[in-house]
Amino acid sequence: MLYIFLVILYLSIASGIVMGLLVNGVRPSKTLAWLLAIFTIPVGGILLYLMVGRNRRAKKLRLNTPSEQNTEKGLPANLNASDRVSKIAGLIHKNSGFRASIGNDVIFLKDGRQTFASIFEALETAQEYIHLQYYIYEEGELAKKLLRLFERKIREGVQIRLIYDGIGSFSLSRGYLEKLKAMGVEVYPFLPFRFGRFFTSLNYRNHRKVIVVDGRTAFTGGINISDKYLKGDLVLGEWHDMHLRIKGAAVYDLNQVFLADWKAVSGQGSLGKEEKEINEAGSSMVQIVSSSPDSYFSAIEQVYFSIITSANSYVYITNPYIIPGQSILTALETAALSGIDVRLLIAEKSDSRLVSWSVRSYFEPLLRSGVKINLFPEGFLHSKIMISDDEITSIGTANIDIRSFEQNYEVNALVYEQEFTRKMKVDFLSDCKLSRSLSLSDHEKRPWIDRLKEGVAKVFSPVL
Repeated sequence: MLYIFLVILYLSIASGIVMGLLVNGVRPSKTLAWLLAIFTIPVGGILLYLMVGRNRRAKKLRLNTPSEQNTEKGLPANLNASDRVSKIAGLIHKNSGFRASIGNDVIFLKDGRQTFASIFEALETAQEYIHLQYYIYEEGELAKKLLRLFERKIREGVQIRLIYDGIGSFSLSRGYLEKLKAMGVEVYPFLPFRFGRFFTSLNYRNHRKVIVVDGRTAFTGGINISDKYLKGDLVLGEWHDMHLRIKGAAVYDLNQVFLADWKAVSGQGSLGKEEKEINEAGSSMVQIVSSSPDSYFSAIEQVYFSIITSANSYVYITNPYIIPGQSILTALETAALSGIDVRLLIAEKSDSRLVSWSVRSYFEPLLRSGVKINLFPEGFLHSKIMISDDEITSIGTANIDIRSFEQNYEVNALVYEQEFTRKMKVDFLSDCKLSRSLSLSDHEKRPWIDRLKEGVAKVFSPVL
């Protein structure tokens, strides 16, 4: 009797999931894959779907989502820009809600020492508030230094608000958090690990790294709060990454990204007038793009796709996790086959063997289409950069994989400026000279066991 009851219960749950898959309109291939998993892996198939398979966009919270009726241009009025920049700016305004802004000062910060020197310099100037959110916030020298700075700034009357990801910063101790709260820091986790919410929150992570100081200076990019950016890693060696310091109108938009997440984790509404009148700080045009499983469109994926498909001369990409879906893979192949100089700079070492095998499983089709792949040998290259045609640079938190596009909360900054992009291009080519160029003939000589590992990892690529 119990057996019959359990079978009926299982079939009822499976039927409900099938109905959800059909109603929510996910890709046919994805629907078929989940149907096979649910009906061929008893219990395990359902558990796996509940953890990583559900379409959160079907139940989006609309925390920071633009109106679908948004038809305005994404560029400031009366600004002359190329048709390509105008189209990308318009795309971002419609899919993410942010317009491009002029009068910004933008500096790229390479690796941890330069980045944290600039961050602490800016934090010392805070007079009103400091907003921080990080995917990984690890205890160590940096965390202790921040603790001392927070304590001093709170005595000066500065409000400090901190968001940390509940899974990415899982190692953050209760003692450290209690010290933050005791001194007056307002701190909240984003979707913390809780048994009752295990299936609803585990797969959706806040991967953003944002600091805003008094609405005047902001930072974003790939660097987390971790001593490995200063001391390196025993296994991988030195960690290399790229960050941005922004002054000007774009700081307001980055703060809006933070405030949307702050409302989600704290339940607090308006925090009052926290943005001052911002004067022009430089000559750069900058546009913020954010995406999340709560937004209707996969905004950053669309931006990457648009940059690649609209390129006239070159597209250079630095990213540790290039596990493209079909649309990005086709875009890269088509661009290379049509004569665009497409180059990928990828870390030769990885912090995950399974992810590394999955990344390498895409090398053969990319190499066959003419994409140039450079493997960076020194340490771990964690930067997320895309530059094109001496006019567009994207730096931020988003990888080129399904997780970043559909399951993570991400943010990138696009800089539309020739001088800045040319500097990034020089830096990219300099790193390529330090790297190993991978040819198709060399790649085809890899052992069959590597091919097997890549094939297995590719199956799991949608959930990595």
